[in-house]
Amino acid sequence: MYSDFIKKAYSIGRVKDSSEAFKDYPPEEEWHHGDAIGLIGESKVEYLAKYSIGDIVYVKEFLFPDGSIGSNHLFVIIDDNNISVPLDYFGFIISSRLNKLKYDSNVLLKKDFFNNLSKDSIVKTDCVYRIASDNILFKIGSVSRSNVIRYKNMFLSKWYLLFFFILLIKFYK
Repeated sequence: MYSDFIKKAYSIGRVKDSSEAFKDYPPEEEWHHGDAIGLIGESKVEYLAKYSIGDIVYVKEFLFPDGSIGSNHLFVIIDDNNISVPLDYFGFIISSRLNKLKYDSNVLLKKDFFNNLSKDSIVKTDCVYRIASDNILFKIGSVSRSNVIRYKNMFLSKWYLLFFFILLIKFYK
């Protein structure tokens, strides 16, 4: 059973598999170059059976449907599939490309003690990614519930405004 937020994200076609994130945002272009564990240090890593909303997680390598290899990336978990041990999580990708802050769907995430990021980064709120629980290697930190709510609201405001605009155009044709 999905939350209302995830149902809305699916209804407007803005949920993608996490494999799409690796195509759109290659880890080689990030600060960790696909090797975040060496930069964050083993002492900050938590290996968990279940993750919580707000956790920043490291998603491992896997094969794309075309056979190419996807690489490692950070995501902030914003939702799960509401069962006791979730099979899927939903998240926004975290990128270190601060030059992308010019886009209104990206929000600054400053490094701090709680998120354990090695450098300031951005949370990209333009697309929700479905992440299979077995693709998550570990947790490196977390963001507050209020930040998760802010990220979700940014996502919804952008896509519902666009959806409403498209409906208006169709209505007046």
